Amino acid sequence: MATIGIRRLSNGLGAEITGVDLRQPVDDSTFAAVEKAWHDHLVLLFRGQDITPDQHIAFSRRLGELDQHGSNPRYRLDDYPEILQITNLKVGGKPSDTRNTGRNWHSDLSYTRHPAKGSLLNCRQKPDVGGDTMFTNMYMAYETLSERMKAILEDLWAVHDVSLVAGIGERDPEKTAEMKRLSPPVAHPVVRVHPDTGRKALFVSQRVRSFVGMTEAESRPILDFLCDHATSHEFVYRHQWQVHDLLMWDNRCTMHLALADFDQSQPRHMLRTTLLGEPIGRLYNEAQAA
Repeated sequence: MATIGIRRLSNGLGAEITGVDLRQPVDDSTFAAVEKAWHDHLVLLFRGQDITPDQHIAFSRRLGELDQHGSNPRYRLDDYPEILQITNLKVGGKPSDTRNTGRNWHSDLSYTRHPAKGSLLNCRQKPDVGGDTMFTNMYMAYETLSERMKAILEDLWAVHDVSLVAGIGERDPEKTAEMKRLSPPVAHPVVRVHPDTGRKALFVSQRVRSFVGMTEAESRPILDFLCDHATSHEFVYRHQWQVHDLLMWDNRCTMHLALADFDQSQPRHMLRTTLLGEPIGRLYNEAQAA
């Protein structure tokens, strides 16, 4: 077993892992220690990971089944459907629709019936400054609510809608229409129990339209409060990327936000694997939800 180091990155969440080289196979004991650290800290950072796509996939697959990114086939890495390119470089000679991915607070694939379990993002190119990513601890967001608010939220379901992805209106209209066809609105519990830790977390984001059984007007003040509360400074970690960073996060108990705080003429090129999550949602039929 490798001797790993764990250094906390903020009070809210996040830890840097040292002593692990993902270019080499990770033995079972080391992997178990990494997985425990992931459950404890929610976001893990591995610096200096100049890994190949095969190595990226091999490590990711230890954590679970990988998404094939069928809703974004144009942005899959050639010959590697498990890897999604999040980039402002041209893809196929055209501007990339993933160049502005993640510009509002969200949990990956929450607008599907199988929200992502986790994501692993490897930085290949970055601007000289900026392009940071922010994360927030949704366990803390839930646990610091009043008991009365927890009781109100306990039985609520929220409607997650792909059309609320920030910047979706700037994408290719044909591809946007296909995304909406493949991902109709779905409802998920507002309070989610983590299957591994048993802890409760808020499961809302800026990609939620309303609560089931409530109008958008009724839902909006509560949603705004929950998102503002969940992104309080004391729950948040802001990651400043370095080339060859690999960052892994648990989508079941975090939200994140990719900042546009950089010169868009400079390259920002990331490779992401996505862990498929358990089915928790249901298709939302507005006519039947009243």
